Amino acid sequence: MSMGISPQVYDYCSDIEHRLQERFREIDHVAECNQMKVLAAMRKNRLSEACLVPSTGYGYNDIGRETLEKIYADVFGTEDALVRQQITCGTHALALALMSQLRPGDELLSPVGKPYDTLEEVIGIRPSNGSLAEYGISYRQVDLLDDGEFDWDGIRAAVNEKTKLVTIQRSKGYDSRPTLSVDRIGQLISFVKGIKPDVICMVDNCYGEFVELQEPSQVGADLVVGSLIKNPGGGLAPIGGYLVGTKECIERAAYRLTSPGLGKEVGASLGITASLTQGLFLAPTVVKGALKGAIYAANIYEGLGYKVIPDSRESRHDIIQQVIFHDPDLLVAFCQGIQASAPVDSFVRPEPWDMPGYDAQVIMAAGAFVSGSSIELSADGPMKEPYAVYFQGGLTWEHAKYGIMMSLQKIYETGKISLDQKSL
Repeated sequence: MSMGISPQVYDYCSDIEHRLQERFREIDHVAECNQMKVLAAMRKNRLSEACLVPSTGYGYNDIGRETLEKIYADVFGTEDALVRQQITCGTHALALALMSQLRPGDELLSPVGKPYDTLEEVIGIRPSNGSLAEYGISYRQVDLLDDGEFDWDGIRAAVNEKTKLVTIQRSKGYDSRPTLSVDRIGQLISFVKGIKPDVICMVDNCYGEFVELQEPSQVGADLVVGSLIKNPGGGLAPIGGYLVGTKECIERAAYRLTSPGLGKEVGASLGITASLTQGLFLAPTVVKGALKGAIYAANIYEGLGYKVIPDSRESRHDIIQQVIFHDPDLLVAFCQGIQASAPVDSFVRPEPWDMPGYDAQVIMAAGAFVSGSSIELSADGPMKEPYAVYFQGGLTWEHAKYGIMMSLQKIYETGKISLDQKSL
């Protein structure tokens, strides 16, 4: 059954897949180690059937919620965790983390350049109601050097008596910089704390969970934040976010999420705990498939002459693959191929639109079981130069593989590439 893939596209992609088998075996090993880490945490904390029973109302003494948060703390190697469906998305989780730790007069520092677009209004880089800037919290950033390295001198000069929190975005967002490895994050944290030991180091871990053997919380981060409809939800979490870190950081976050004096003690599970817990159990395997898909895409499009970030040989530290087209038609064709391969809404044709929180039109492809879930097969990109697409996800390797082939099929149908010559 061809599933809409032409022989030329199929043959080209099959040749790429054959050459990646050794690398795929390395990914399998990391996934196995992370699976054992999750399983060990569930066994240690005596996860039981009773933990999966819903709570309502205030949610006092919700054993499932409390057990899941202990499991998260053990998986990430932290003192405490806040894992809640009341956290609506990754941006909300990050805003919660920042707003709970910072006070008027404090300064927030990003030593890795501009944050993800949706955080600009949270910080106040772009004015918005309720931003940190409105509460008298200042912001400073130090850009990465042209080669992607940290500007050590610039960071040293930027840290001052007002610096309260340093935010480190692991993934690239809509940027072309390298994704940060856990090892590099650890080096940065050590450097910053060498200048100011009491500074809070927070890591935006979105798209990075379970890609490596360690997490940023295991190399010195005080607070690590992410979304449950990305990696750690395993495709089953219908909503939610997590924060893991020191007891003090998590307590402040819990008081901000609910109310001073209430903190973690309230928040009914409403029957969602089972999905969050099973999703975490499946997450290492799901991430494995998504990571293989990202590497597969990099090799396919690099072989056609497009710049890809990370490139086809680099080590991987998140599940996102960037392909730079410098052509709006190819960006749209790629996303339409991903949409056409989806199990949900495959018949829908995505078009660019004015999406809240962004300064340009964005095209998004995501035929997902959970709306907006980017651990499921998805792709998106802003409609502006360099017209780059950001591809991620796939609940299984087989689906990720098909989606990438279909993206190439749609581009092939534009007539702008020749697979016979395998070059632009």
